Amino acid sequence: MNYWPEFLVVALAHALAVASPGPDFAIVLKQSLTYGRRTAIWTSLGIGVGLSVHITYCLLGLGLFLRHSGPALVVVQYLGAAYLAYIGVQALRTRPRPGDLNLAAVGAAPTGGAAWTTGFLVNVLNPKVALFFIALFVLRVSPSTPKLIQVGYGLWMTVVTMAWFCFVSVVFTKPEVRSRFLRHGHWIDRVLGVVFIAFALSLAFASLR
Repeated sequence: MNYWPEFLVVALAHALAVASPGPDFAIVLKQSLTYGRRTAIWTSLGIGVGLSVHITYCLLGLGLFLRHSGPALVVVQYLGAAYLAYIGVQALRTRPRPGDLNLAAVGAAPTGGAAWTTGFLVNVLNPKVALFFIALFVLRVSPSTPKLIQVGYGLWMTVVTMAWFCFVSVVFTKPEVRSRFLRHGHWIDRVLGVVFIAFALSLAFASLR
């Protein structure tokens, strides 16, 4: 059987979703401008692993359970909203940075593990990501498609997600780009804080069913 048409539909839907602005993009942008490339890339890898969690439970058939389990999605909904609100409040508290704009001394960067965890939690606690993959695998992937092929779809989407956000990390951590942003960096952080809080409120009051 030819699975290329199905793969192309899955790949296109995922590409459009991953490139659209959302919490994942916002956190990578914040990490890039605030802490630099290493932190942003670790965050991007965490986002990719978070994505693989959603894909894994869909492959195991738990996606159908979550789709029809209101309480489970509500728990994830409020956990995700709380975490995004926490990140937003932290960003709103950003203070002006030293006037010399030394890129190496903007602030103490989190460890790779902490940055990875931030990216992972932002993605895995977003129920809208969960619903996207549940719909994708339930509505777009045929039940007759072998699990090995479906795993291939999942690996493709995970790698593409990591590659996209690593690319975003590289673009926004180029010295000439980052130095311009850092001249008004604390205001950018505060704007991103408002964005995260808006995402949190949207998530908290959204109907997921």
